[in-house]
Amino acid sequence: MVALSARLSAAVGDKTARAFATHLGLATVGDLLRHYPRRYVERGALTPFDELVLEEFATVFAEVQRVSGRTLTARSNRKPLHKLDVVLADDRGRTMTIALFNRPWAVKDLRVGRRAYFSGKVERFQGRIQLANPEYQLVDDDRGVLAEEFAGTLVPIYPAAAKVQSHAVARAVRVALDVADLDVDPLPEDLRRRHRLVALEQALRDVHTPFRREDVARARARLTWDEAFVLQVVLAQRRAATRALPGVPRPGRAGGLLEAFDAALPFALTSGQAQVGEALAGDLARTSPMHRLLQGEVGSGKTVVALRAMLQVVDSGGQAALLAPTEVLAAQHARSLAALLGPLATAGELGSPEVATRTALLTGSQGAAARRSALAAAASGEAGLVVGTHALLSEGVAFADLGLVVVDEQHRFGVEQRDALRAKGASPHVLVMTATPIPRTIAMTVYGDLEVSTLSELPQGRAPVRTAVVPASEKPAWLDAAWQRVREQVAQGRQAFVVCPRIGGDEPEERSSDGRRPAVAVLDVHLMLVHGALSGLRVEVLHGRMPAEDKDEVMQRFARGEVDVLVATTVIEVGVDVPNATVMVVLDAERFGVSQLHQLRGRVGRGAGAALCLLVTDAEAGTPSRERLDAVAATSDGFALSRIDLEQRREGDVLGADQSGRRSSLRLLRLLDHEDVIAEARVEATGLVEADLLLADQPALRQAVLDVLDAERAEFLEKA
Repeated sequence: MVALSARLSAAVGDKTARAFATHLGLATVGDLLRHYPRRYVERGALTPFDELVLEEFATVFAEVQRVSGRTLTARSNRKPLHKLDVVLADDRGRTMTIALFNRPWAVKDLRVGRRAYFSGKVERFQGRIQLANPEYQLVDDDRGVLAEEFAGTLVPIYPAAAKVQSHAVARAVRVALDVADLDVDPLPEDLRRRHRLVALEQALRDVHTPFRREDVARARARLTWDEAFVLQVVLAQRRAATRALPGVPRPGRAGGLLEAFDAALPFALTSGQAQVGEALAGDLARTSPMHRLLQGEVGSGKTVVALRAMLQVVDSGGQAALLAPTEVLAAQHARSLAALLGPLATAGELGSPEVATRTALLTGSQGAAARRSALAAAASGEAGLVVGTHALLSEGVAFADLGLVVVDEQHRFGVEQRDALRAKGASPHVLVMTATPIPRTIAMTVYGDLEVSTLSELPQGRAPVRTAVVPASEKPAWLDAAWQRVREQVAQGRQAFVVCPRIGGDEPEERSSDGRRPAVAVLDVHLMLVHGALSGLRVEVLHGRMPAEDKDEVMQRFARGEVDVLVATTVIEVGVDVPNATVMVVLDAERFGVSQLHQLRGRVGRGAGAALCLLVTDAEAGTPSRERLDAVAATSDGFALSRIDLEQRREGDVLGADQSGRRSSLRLLRLLDHEDVIAEARVEATGLVEADLLLADQPALRQAVLDVLDAERAEFLEKA
């Protein structure tokens, strides 16, 4: 018998294995058996031709109605070409003609009345749909050639490619089922019994060679559990390994910075901020390093919570580093921390309070003098709080005693980058933050090696943001009204953002794949507004190609109220905090994602004044793009919007497979559809790993973990 982890060639031979690896990405016997059918056709029922999609590879089940062959005249030095025209019929009486080239012997197989599976690429020829020179497999051959191959009442149709079609996959799967060792089951028997799951062998046979739809449902339920459980076991092992790491407890101290900061706060913490703060304080006081995810709605006060944790570490004699994805956000964080701390951030200065620290900012575009100063403050320990971009990861950056790493907008960083910063301390505590709300099952899976804390309530006095869709092409007057609304807000002393999808200038004006015009650009819109709808107002631009000092200067002047309207790209998506900004106009809003629009909207309504976000679009009513915008306008619930966003994304993206450089191991598990399975698998995996960390008593499960998460993938998870 052949193990599931064996190379595919051990089951199907070298030639087939090479083709499957090249065109389908299948390397082992287990890969092949987990290459599940995407649908099934009833044996004896013909597939309707009107369901075929151009440019896709498809398999149809059809009956031969008429056959004619002829030899085409040769051109230049080419040999004559034999063409066989075959008229096929489906079960609705529709017909389709296919052409087979240089296969004259096929006339013996494809006699009138014969039924077969035809597989090929769907093309249009002379105005009609056809399969391009398809492969075929007879079903009712009087010689019984395929009697065994099509023994079931349901015929599986597999994800295929031009050179590896569905029927070829089906043949290989049947061979693999005969030779693979399916007696080893990764799911413990008592778990299968509790959750009424069939054995692995039965599940694989039922999913590939079912007789009834019930067989498929039962098999998929079991195989979905496999994916959820193996993944949760890996994450449970990571949590256990993290708890076992030696760490430096950072319990804080009485009469320190944190107490002074709390006493000086001009507002009361929300109950959520207080509860999360207590959880972080407890984690930091442990002898094992904290690994926690702090997620929260836009404007829920994550920065204050993170700062209090950072001050506890400073009170314990350590330092805290805050890693931000952009220079604009890093500079904003540095200013925000300094403003929140006030005199407590002036250590070493004349008149500094007895308990105080320093903040340092380190970015890639700093001048030499500023960089030297920041590096020295971090290395000496003078700066208890160090804020920076990727520059913090450089080899020349050192800390006196790095006790806490805070990663803001963590999804913008690769795992290697987070690992590089963490390596600058002795197993420092780690807090990752995101303002993109994450459904519970996503958090349990994507961030399953982290403890999760959530801030859902907004601080008191925070104004709600009213959101409206502006259909510019349908109602141009509405766009004029939008600009008038901006002028009205500026006249009342308020400020506004205008957001565009791209910068412009030398940037290529690429049309979208559906032929739409290029997206509007910051530089073009700025000129249009200055000389048109917003003439007379102080309108400036902000985008990622500007020098860092220019970006910082524009943001500071906007924060001081010296700029009325800021025309920007998504560089202002996170971290920008200007309470006086009350209106945002997002142009070509349909070109942004749901979560991105929610993030952008969070830049207004940060003060006491009523706020407005206008989503300008050319998308027509009833289209998916317009429905997404309507969803954003209908609710400010980031968790609800995150579900909509995730439903439109590939599962591998959600799991970070692109980031890891590997294809996702998930085939059946859907994070939003299988919430109950994921929750149950997490409980089961946690209990099993607590009793048997290395899976010594579960060799089949241990092998399944190695099969699904190979060495490269395991390294990725560890660094995460």
